[in-house]
Amino acid sequence: MNILSLQIQSINPFETLASNDMNAVDSLGFKPSLDFQSLTPVGIVLSIIYYGGFLLAIIIVLITLIMFFIEISKVKKSMLNDSQKKEELSKIYKLYKTRIIISIIVALILSFVSIVSTAVAGKPIIYLYPETDTEVTVSVGKPDKLTTSYPKYTTGWKVLAHPNGDLKDLDTNKNLYSLYYECNNTYRFKIEKDGFVVKGKDVADFLEEKLEILGLNYKEKEEFIVYWLPKLEANKYNYIRFATSEEIDANMPLEISPKPDTTIRVLMTFKGLDKPINVEEQQLEAVERKGFVAVEWGGTEIK
Repeated sequence: MNILSLQIQSINPFETLASNDMNAVDSLGFKPSLDFQSLTPVGIVLSIIYYGGFLLAIIIVLITLIMFFIEISKVKKSMLNDSQKKEELSKIYKLYKTRIIISIIVALILSFVSIVSTAVAGKPIIYLYPETDTEVTVSVGKPDKLTTSYPKYTTGWKVLAHPNGDLKDLDTNKNLYSLYYECNNTYRFKIEKDGFVVKGKDVADFLEEKLEILGLNYKEKEEFIVYWLPKLEANKYNYIRFATSEEIDANMPLEISPKPDTTIRVLMTFKGLDKPINVEEQQLEAVERKGFVAVEWGGTEIK
């Protein structure tokens, strides 16, 4: 059977960099850290942006307020008469009213940027299993959002794919079993009205059942579960929802030539919970695999 398996993970807009290459990001996405010795240069930059945005926002507001109170104090301690003091205080109030509003707006913008800038989709891995030896071209729809790739992504990947899943990169002649990239997230995943609430200890059974419905074979299910199980089991409860094909395409379109006969895109969104929440049970549609099958699997943590 022809299979293409693409592993994707993500988090929070622009909702994270290979965990093996960039320690600032793990499989869930970017993880800001103050332990700069454990980070790569990219991880350090992202951590500075994350923490620096909030810190700078707070500093701006505090400095503005401090300057306001200093000006007020100076006037009150001055030798001016009461009428003059009142006039000067009125001027200061008007001036700093505008400055405080501007500083708060700037602080909100910086805080938003610090959140948005940490959202990156990580570790998509593509597997190809054509029915016969086939030259396959794989392209992403938003190449400007890529942060890393292997083999190096330029205008797309061109490989000779064999039925057993072996690949040969036609640009480098390297033998591969997969294609890899990471990208900035462009879609904000969130808790929706539907989904599932699963205890951490029940995640393995849950995934075995749902991934089979979604069309993953035994190997893909095992790789998915082994990868995500430690993260999900660490939570007391998990909100889990499988993104729609429209949401996945909005985040990162994928073009494969020749076009697969069946395309399966599985993207699990999840959020750890301390206690269960009420959601409608998501209705999953079973997928029949036939012909050249493209399978994409991955996950993203909702922040």
